[in-house]
Amino acid sequence: MPSSSDQPAGSDTGYDFTEQVGHLLRRAYQRHVAIFQQTIPDSQLTAAQFVVLCAVRDRQPCSLNEVVRATAIDQATVRGIIERLKARKLISVSHDPNDRRKVVVTVTDDGLALIDETVPFAKQISEQTFGALNPAERVAVTYLLRKMSEIDEGNGGS
Repeated sequence: MPSSSDQPAGSDTGYDFTEQVGHLLRRAYQRHVAIFQQTIPDSQLTAAQFVVLCAVRDRQPCSLNEVVRATAIDQATVRGIIERLKARKLISVSHDPNDRRKVVVTVTDDGLALIDETVPFAKQISEQTFGALNPAERVAVTYLLRKMSEIDEGNGGS
């Protein structure tokens, strides 16, 4: 029988990272992103770019801060996404005439067309991400993820 000195330091902590919520969320997200990239017809469009496009479409015209709040993507990353979408002429960027420091974002006609083309695939991607979960499990996962997300929005998750 091996002695306790034969075990690596810290191996008897009772902590299994593969059972931790962060690890499981990351694995589920990685699976979702892989499904997105395999399924989406536009190979240049990332999941984050699609979310930003949809957020701008739903709020346009809107500021970068509104996009950050809507998507929960940090400001630096949103700026990079906006630049890539602008380069593809999927969004337009201007300055607020009342406050030149404020950047205003809108979706172009090409961007709206891409969203319309992509939404059916996005729905299919969500279905594939849920996989074999039954309807009750799908509702539970969605509810719990929303509740976990809302904790950071100041309502304590209740």
